[in-house]
Amino acid sequence: MALNRDFVGRTYESSAPYEVSRVKIREFAAAIGERNPVCHDRDAAVAAGHPDLVAPPTFPIVFSLSSTGGALADPGLGLDFSMVVHGEQRFEYDRPIYAGDELVCTSTITEIRSVGRNEFLTLRSDVSTTSGESVCRTYNTIVERGGAA
Repeated sequence: MALNRDFVGRTYESSAPYEVSRVKIREFAAAIGERNPVCHDRDAAVAAGHPDLVAPPTFPIVFSLSSTGGALADPGLGLDFSMVVHGEQRFEYDRPIYAGDELVCTSTITEIRSVGRNEFLTLRSDVSTTSGESVCRTYNTIVERGGAA
């Protein structure tokens, strides 16, 4: 069943700020094999000119999709999670994410399209601090296999 195109343009806010901790940065860096000292050692990060530990570039995936949970779980969208695979992910940064940041995310369904028998859904998430400073944008495309059939 095709995804509901009426969802294109819908925007969803994160329910609460995400507090970036040193522990989470270190855990994420270790999980992806990031060895850069600015992600593990506060002194190294400060020596490199940062205020605290620096999150790896893909770190926003930890919290950005949570703001779209309501949309993706909405039965009106018609998404079958059992058929979903990750299609693409990219990030555009205004500044790095640091330990101590409190971040909020606004996510918008920007596109739904059929490609062959598959449905592609693209989400843009705008990440900013609780004070309104823009940090980055994430773009995530998920693929529902066989959904267009």
